[in-house]
Amino acid sequence: MSGRAAALPVPLPRPGSGAAFRRWTERESVFSWLMIVPPLLFLIALVGYPFVYGIWLSLQDRPVAHAGTFIGLRNFVTDAHDPVFWQVARNTFIYTFFATILKAVGGLGMALVMNQVFPAKNAIRAIMLLPFIVPTVLSTVAWMWILDPSFSVVNWLMFQMGFPKPGPAWLGNPTLAMFSLIMINTWRGLPFYGITLLAGLQTIPPDLHEAAVIDGAGSWARFRYITLPLLMPVIFIVTLFSVIFTFSDFQLVYVLTRGGPANATHLFATYAFDIAMSGGQFGLGASVALAMLPALAVVILGLAFYMRSR
Repeated sequence: MSGRAAALPVPLPRPGSGAAFRRWTERESVFSWLMIVPPLLFLIALVGYPFVYGIWLSLQDRPVAHAGTFIGLRNFVTDAHDPVFWQVARNTFIYTFFATILKAVGGLGMALVMNQVFPAKNAIRAIMLLPFIVPTVLSTVAWMWILDPSFSVVNWLMFQMGFPKPGPAWLGNPTLAMFSLIMINTWRGLPFYGITLLAGLQTIPPDLHEAAVIDGAGSWARFRYITLPLLMPVIFIVTLFSVIFTFSDFQLVYVLTRGGPANATHLFATYAFDIAMSGGQFGLGASVALAMLPALAVVILGLAFYMRSR
């Protein structure tokens, strides 16, 4: 007999249902679906249902506080014969086109400057985000004061430079009102462009620029043949988001001008809101809002084909 007790084998626990479930969820195909399903359900609840309900409303004659009556595409026919609707469509395309161009050019210039080395660079980057961080309504109220015909800071500066009084009514003239909205939208959207393009610039390998300098390429040649081509995918993505946000803009326009003067600054979103909420015609307002989708799809597809050919 040995004095040392023989070591008894310890029985391993049998894999139960918990272990089998854990192994099943750790499979790549199952885990990916588990990560996708919650946000998908969230989108269906907060976007899909209102979208489908909006389509149903657009097919009805639905005055406020009354039951809807199905009328098919009659609301869209009414929109097609409404001259204000076509003015709104023109306003939306003008507003989106010029604001996007200005934000793209200004944001690219801002990103190129922010990519350089200079004192207090991090502090200036933080300050640059302020227009994008400040709530839209709050900044728009400030712009209402800046452009006020009686107390306008802009008009006061113009008087100091010798311009005659009275100054221009920035929000009372149709052309100046649209110009002011485009400038304010550009001011608000520049940080989004600048920061996003700055992130894209910092992914470009410095070796490419160093090799170009050795080959004798100047600053413009390096920008044209190295920086811009490598930055085009980022430019496309940020422009796509900017077009969507600008095309469907509501807060800035409604707080600043409410679509006036004489519908000169109404966009699809503000005009649909006025018809549905102020006019009490939910079905007609929904049809105007839905008319935004094919127009926006045409813009996005045109931009995508252009960028692909480039």
